[in-house]
Amino acid sequence: MGLLLVGFAFKVSLVPFHMWTPDAYQGAPTLVTAFMAAGVKAAAFAALLRVTLLTFPALGPVMTNILWVLAFLTMTVGNLSALLQDNVKRMLAYSSIAHAGYILVGFVSGDVAGAQAALFYLLVYAFMNLGAFGVAMLLAHKEDDGYDIGNFKGIGFRYPALGALLTLFLVSLAGIPPTAGFIGKFYLFSAAVKNGYIWLAVLGVLNSAVSVYYYLRPVVYMYMLPAQGEIPVPRPPRTAFSLALCISAAATLVLGIAPRSVLAFAERSILSLLM
Repeated sequence: MGLLLVGFAFKVSLVPFHMWTPDAYQGAPTLVTAFMAAGVKAAAFAALLRVTLLTFPALGPVMTNILWVLAFLTMTVGNLSALLQDNVKRMLAYSSIAHAGYILVGFVSGDVAGAQAALFYLLVYAFMNLGAFGVAMLLAHKEDDGYDIGNFKGIGFRYPALGALLTLFLVSLAGIPPTAGFIGKFYLFSAAVKNGYIWLAVLGVLNSAVSVYYYLRPVVYMYMLPAQGEIPVPRPPRTAFSLALCISAAATLVLGIAPRSVLAFAERSILSLLM
């Protein structure tokens, strides 16, 4: 079971098996990075959730304590590392590590409510993360150093639609209401509190507060710092790409305001595994 957990931890970028993530995310084309951060991670977490619900309970408190420590370390290392990044793509990579820690909080809870919150957050994370990577890709004028945060100066007024979309996704990733990111974290931490893991929930809230700094930093650059020289023209999006961004933005807002139907669907999915 220990080896199985190590394999899953490497797949979903849990500390200390996260070292590959920043370099892989930064080095890969942004579309591939977005797919790895959303689709691949969601699939790996879905498999880990199934194994956790059906197998790990037999190991009792030992496995719970291990997951508790992994969740805390992953949240903390991911957020503290993201604070130091000037490359937006690399910052989002460390952000994805931190979010893996948040999702693991639902696993630690060990009940239907925790698993339901983890599934809901996986869906929410996919939308807001794909949206953030998509807008960043359009704004970056080249793949190598185009993601330096200095290149985002003044973009918010020059290209207001892209600036507003990126702001929405970053605000949701930070967990600020009324976005879906806030609702997802609320249910994750609520499940932890209900099952007695109050300190883990407190540490999760503190980590979310830390993340606000690096998520809002690009917003400050876009709206509060003047551009140095001419602002590069964003890449023209294809129709399907624009549609994907609009769907992601709509889901980020709608799931933050009316999440009940999706939460109910997540609960039915969890109960179907346990029957």
